[in-house]
Amino acid sequence: MDSSRSDVAVVGGGIVGLATALVLSERFPRCRVTVLDKEPRVAAHQTGHNSGVMHAGIYYKPGSYKARLCVDGVRRMAAFCDAHAIPYERCGKLIVATTADEIPRLEALHERGTANGVPDLRMIGADEVRTIEPHARAVRALHSPQTAIVDYTAVATAMAATLTARGVRVLTGARVDGVSRVGRDLVLQTPRGPLTAGNVVNCAGLQSDRVAGCMGANPGVRIIPFRGEYYTVRPERQLVRGLIYPVPDPEFPFLGVHFTKRIGGEIEAGPNAVLAFAREGYRMRDINLADLLGVVGFGGFWRMAGRYWRTGLYEFYRSLSTRLFVRDLQHLVPDITEADLAPGGSGVRAQAVSPSGALLDDFSIVETANAIHVLNAPSPAATASLAIGEHIAERAGRAFGLNA
Repeated sequence: MDSSRSDVAVVGGGIVGLATALVLSERFPRCRVTVLDKEPRVAAHQTGHNSGVMHAGIYYKPGSYKARLCVDGVRRMAAFCDAHAIPYERCGKLIVATTADEIPRLEALHERGTANGVPDLRMIGADEVRTIEPHARAVRALHSPQTAIVDYTAVATAMAATLTARGVRVLTGARVDGVSRVGRDLVLQTPRGPLTAGNVVNCAGLQSDRVAGCMGANPGVRIIPFRGEYYTVRPERQLVRGLIYPVPDPEFPFLGVHFTKRIGGEIEAGPNAVLAFAREGYRMRDINLADLLGVVGFGGFWRMAGRYWRTGLYEFYRSLSTRLFVRDLQHLVPDITEADLAPGGSGVRAQAVSPSGALLDDFSIVETANAIHVLNAPSPAATASLAIGEHIAERAGRAFGLNA
């Protein structure tokens, strides 16, 4: 590796790290920025395995990071896609109440989304649901016609190309194995050699708590990996036009199994939320002993398990049973059958868990000496990535003393 010093090293070549580097290079053009990623290509993990939804900002508590950065971020994301000729589609989204007792929670979501400034959001009745999604079942629904879909791998690839064109180094195969301090600088040890940097932005996703630990910081949380598994609806079954979601459980930071149109036209069904036995465990048989011991040796995991064990067992059982998966999908689209589904892909969500066992819901971005750490950035982080990058760049300007 070139041993020249960087002003800022961004660890993690997912969409949040790339977006952060993009904004840093725009706001501080004299700042020497380097992006490090351990994989052979960018966007190899959460960015490359998500469902591709450009979220409108409905679910999130007004005033939270998620609410503010998602609503701002989706506008920035659409503008970036327009500028780089990346296709996206405003296919619209329905959140459907299938029983009367779900209506109060649906109305609460409407209030949240309205408070967050989600455009054109409205409650609709069963008849209008059928005009939008003829096969969906609902007593009422929340309709977000501006919700869109995109290929985030294509977005990340365009971000990396833009960075390279600006002279920012995007180094793959550069896993951070250790960090030491030499004077006021940080030296990051990688398989490609050491990199000296004045400051670090940690956007390492599934490894973010470990990178923070390498820098001598106590992240205060542990990343627990949850795998989400998908089925693909056979294309000859024209059952879904856009996005159909259930009313989420307010006690659990996952949205439940749903139907998602992809930018290529295919329809996905899922995901569930199963504890993964490896931080990059995309299949049930993927086991990493160090990762697994890190989970079971963490007291917060057992406190979380004590709170959610029934949900966890159900998710695990549904992972093994297509019949049960279909039964839950039929709450949304009764005509779906097991024969309509084929095995699809999967992703792993980096979920930060506190020592008390709480599942962090909002984004978590903290500062330590010469560093900013993104310790919890689940959905809608891809949608919000450019707004997250703007927020981090503002903080970096102050904390790192960067000059425009």
